[in-house]
Amino acid sequence: MKHILKSALLVLFLLPLSLFAQSTVTGTITESASGLPIPGANVVVKGTTNGASTDFDGNYTLSEVATGDVLVFSYVGFEPQEINFSGQSTLSIALNEDAALLDEVVLIGYGSTTKQDATGAVQKVSSEEFNKGAIVSPDQLLAGKSAGVRITSSGGAPGEGSEIRIRGGSSLSANNSPLIVVDGIPLDQRGVQGVRNQLNSINPNEIEDFVILKDASATAIYGSRASNGVVLITTKKGKKGAPFKIEYGFQVSIDEAIDYVDVFTADEFRTLINENGADPSLLGNATTDWQDEIYRTAVGGIHNLTFSQGFENFSYRINYNNTNKQGILRKDLYRRNALNVNLNASLFDDHLKFALTTKGSFDDNFYADTGAIGNAIVFDPTQPIRQGGAFGGYFEFTQPNGNPEALSPRNPVALLEQNDEKARNKRNITNLNTEYRFHFLPELKFISNAGFDYSEIDGREFVEGRSATQQNGQFQKYYTGFNRNTNLDLILNYKNTIATANTEYDVTAGHSYQEFYVLSDLTETRNGMLETDPTTINRNSLESYFGRVSFDIADKYLLSASYRRDGSSRFKKENRWGNFPAASIGWKISNEEFLKDSNAVSNLKLRAGYGVTGNQEIGTNYGYLGIYSPGQSSASVQFGDTFQNTLRPEEFDENLKWEETTQYNVGLDIGFVNNAFNVTLDGYYRETEDLLARIPTAAGSNLSDLLTTNVGETLSRGVELGINTTVVSNDNFNWDLNANATLQEVEITKLNLSGDPDFFIPQGGIAGGVGNNIQLWRPGFDPTTFFVFRQVYDSEGNPIEGAYVDVNGDNQITEADRQAYKKATPDVYLGFTSNMSYKNFDFGFTLRGSLGNYVYNNVDSNTAFYEELLSPPGNFYKNGSKNLLESNFNDPQLFSDYYISRADFLKMDNMSIGYLFPMEEVQFRASFTATNVFTITKYDGLDPEISNGIDNNFYPRPRGFVLGLNFTY
Repeated sequence: MKHILKSALLVLFLLPLSLFAQSTVTGTITESASGLPIPGANVVVKGTTNGASTDFDGNYTLSEVATGDVLVFSYVGFEPQEINFSGQSTLSIALNEDAALLDEVVLIGYGSTTKQDATGAVQKVSSEEFNKGAIVSPDQLLAGKSAGVRITSSGGAPGEGSEIRIRGGSSLSANNSPLIVVDGIPLDQRGVQGVRNQLNSINPNEIEDFVILKDASATAIYGSRASNGVVLITTKKGKKGAPFKIEYGFQVSIDEAIDYVDVFTADEFRTLINENGADPSLLGNATTDWQDEIYRTAVGGIHNLTFSQGFENFSYRINYNNTNKQGILRKDLYRRNALNVNLNASLFDDHLKFALTTKGSFDDNFYADTGAIGNAIVFDPTQPIRQGGAFGGYFEFTQPNGNPEALSPRNPVALLEQNDEKARNKRNITNLNTEYRFHFLPELKFISNAGFDYSEIDGREFVEGRSATQQNGQFQKYYTGFNRNTNLDLILNYKNTIATANTEYDVTAGHSYQEFYVLSDLTETRNGMLETDPTTINRNSLESYFGRVSFDIADKYLLSASYRRDGSSRFKKENRWGNFPAASIGWKISNEEFLKDSNAVSNLKLRAGYGVTGNQEIGTNYGYLGIYSPGQSSASVQFGDTFQNTLRPEEFDENLKWEETTQYNVGLDIGFVNNAFNVTLDGYYRETEDLLARIPTAAGSNLSDLLTTNVGETLSRGVELGINTTVVSNDNFNWDLNANATLQEVEITKLNLSGDPDFFIPQGGIAGGVGNNIQLWRPGFDPTTFFVFRQVYDSEGNPIEGAYVDVNGDNQITEADRQAYKKATPDVYLGFTSNMSYKNFDFGFTLRGSLGNYVYNNVDSNTAFYEELLSPPGNFYKNGSKNLLESNFNDPQLFSDYYISRADFLKMDNMSIGYLFPMEEVQFRASFTATNVFTITKYDGLDPEISNGIDNNFYPRPRGFVLGLNFTY
């Protein structure tokens, strides 16, 4: 009995200690359906910040766990589980798929839906699908990823902007770029002054996903700015209940020029001069590859440091980004320092939510003089880079009096070294989203979305007085200004169910106001004279009312309708307001009884939509008013001892109004074998009326020979195909493929008020002569169609100089014989992505292609003829393209279709391999990526991918190699 009593007292003594003992628990988190491990899943002690994440194999270790604690196991797309801890050393969990979460949420205008319930042409591209590499510009993440979306970078400069086209362009002179909305703030479609690309202030590493709204039924809720599609960008946020996490990523890159324009070497040039009887005394004694001299091997580095944590009612994510990226053109540099902060709070049992997103950045651009590219092609390769004496020691062609030759090219190296231009853009994009779900009516919520986008530019350009480009003293230019974009949306949303009708409905109504304000100042010192341009102010605003209602009947039939009424300060009172309706339907066929239990067809949905959208991006804000603008200081008039600026009247059209686009869309979504193979097919038809175009006017009819007015119509149509498939998915090996293809056609159907089918407007300025154009706008043709003479060839296939087809049969070659021929817009463009992983290894690549597009080689047409090389207008020779040896043209043939070349291509944009090192507390991944790997094309120029189809002075896109290191703790 005494022994039993001692034992009982010992148990009572040890019991409190066991209650407060801290243990360590390990285990694996897997999918219940497949048994596959879930990397990145979270396990947290409920009510604390003590937590851990699983490694690549789904394993976790969590310390300091006490008996009685509740462990919460969670991962996006799965139902969370709560387990009472009772001292287990090993605890493995299988999570069940959450049907509601797996039906992926997709943003739409002023709201969201699910992928299953979307009735418009909407596509989400998540961060896992982005292009790899040392990417500076966010738009490059998306290239080749979506059918109907074509992204063409403007060149190879670091951070260079891109032309983004969704389903081609609907306009002529108005903006053809999509509306871009970043975390709820619509950006100014005109961009931000003083930067290469206004999206560069957004760190690509912090983008969670893009959602692309393509058809009018999806975009009409944005009304006046939605004719060319909408891109919604969502940045990363902290996750509720996630443990404290530190992430550091570093990328070091090396870029190099792939190829140069094929010009004569020094020895070849000397041979050319001597064999053609030209004067060899003008040649130099050097051997200089000017293109090799202006380009370099460029290096870059990108750092990302991120802190994130989630509590029960609050989460945060803070990211610092430092980017330094050299361009392959000497002295070209882009630098970014950016801080992104995302804060999310939830109060009153999630009835009140706050989301604050702010992005602050310093964008520093050090611009190289891109004129060096064209001069490097034509500068005499027998001349040295430097010689003593004038012009800072650089060689330049001079007249007998020592002044520079007026018509000669300039030393390309001197252009780079003696020009110094840099600009800093300070920018902040902040948005506060408040959502309140009414306590007395939880189905109703009020949303306030307030944001601003503010940037300041401070730039300067300095050209040395010793430069051959400055004969009367140094050149200095200072430019400052700011862009201010403010936005406020007030929205009511009501979701509920009509039980008796088995119907869910979603109603949204709102008001939006947005104002844009741009101020610019410019001061120049030219030839010793100070010239100050008047301060310019550019201001306009939009006020909008909108609504949308959606029905889901019996989880089978979908109906949606929206309406927006926009008022723009860019039009007079009578034309100020535009109305933009839209409607769409959907049929979830796979939910019908005859397919509901099908093992083969897991998803089948038919969609159709209609909508009207607008365009008011006309460049000028007051095109309907007769206004006066201050003249340049150089045009001032002297009165006594003072100089007064003049005022000049501007052209105007008092009847200016909206450009309107009507679009129809039919789509089909199919998923096979539990959605392992998915196909999306869309066809669209789009008409634009009252085109905002800048056209010639009759002499004396207005205050300018060009006027922005409403005239003409365009038509576009196309078919889009997207395929996503999981080829293999098991414990060790996974392989996903994505392919997309777009077939498109764009046509001008009317260009003047009379509807004259023969009326045309020249477009597409080219080098060579003054005021020459190689393209035209004309009814029945694509807006990028070339306008040329049809070249005649001899029996051996060689072009006969000056011999063209006499199209009208009048026995003479005149302008009437120039014909619309080929176009720069592709008929088909393609994208293909492959991602695979084997255990801890991963490998992926992206291919893009284009068919049916043509390029006018302006480098050849402007430099490859004997007169240009052998008969200089001064004391110098000019180099040129070796295409001269093929054409044997003596005189320029600028308008010959000989220079129109097919530019189909297949490019490997990036190829990446990575390895995740298995470590307990720190996740470490190393990767190696090659960008712009290869291009398959028959085009002889530098690059077949040129958005406007005119190849001239193009900044080459480099090939890059990137080493990446990522740490997560």
